[in-house]
Amino acid sequence: MNEMNPKVDFFFDKAQKWREEFEILRNIVLACGLAEELKWGKPCYSSKKSNIVIIQGFKEYCALLFFKGALLNDPNSILIQQTENVQSGRQIRFTSAQVIVEMEPVLKAYIEEAIEVEKAGMKVDLKKTEDFAIPEEFQNKMDEIPALKTAFDALTPGRQRAYLFYFSQPKQSKTRMSRIEKSLRHIIDGKGLND
Repeated sequence: MNEMNPKVDFFFDKAQKWREEFEILRNIVLACGLAEELKWGKPCYSSKKSNIVIIQGFKEYCALLFFKGALLNDPNSILIQQTENVQSGRQIRFTSAQVIVEMEPVLKAYIEEAIEVEKAGMKVDLKKTEDFAIPEEFQNKMDEIPALKTAFDALTPGRQRAYLFYFSQPKQSKTRMSRIEKSLRHIIDGKGLND
């Protein structure tokens, strides 16, 4: 079993919900030989500097998220894709300590497979920016304002995807237009959605 990282203890110490579940998950993951670090304010476990799993807590459940979960076999049908837009990560969700204890052998098998996926250098085929649909309203605005198209094309692929996803979400055209209008200055200034 790998050692607990004292820098991560505060996450477990401050947990008010899922504390027992977090501790059990921590012990299971460490028993698989992964290194423990604190990333994004959560316990993250890696093998040779590559992230394998992270422990997460939510209102309704706690979870073990596999960074390359999309590549894992799922013979128990327990891996969950949080939203349709999550391309790589998959969660196993829990609502009680008892369930985690009962699933320990299964969890260890999934973690071992995730380690092997990383060792093999496997990569998830992520959708490229050009695979995302450009909402008609945004395309019209770029046709109307050439500087907007130039600025959008100069953004990093991740920033482009974030905008396309944000603009595509609303069902109503007027809501899409409102989002586009509010984002024009940001895009022209070369900033991402959350910059």
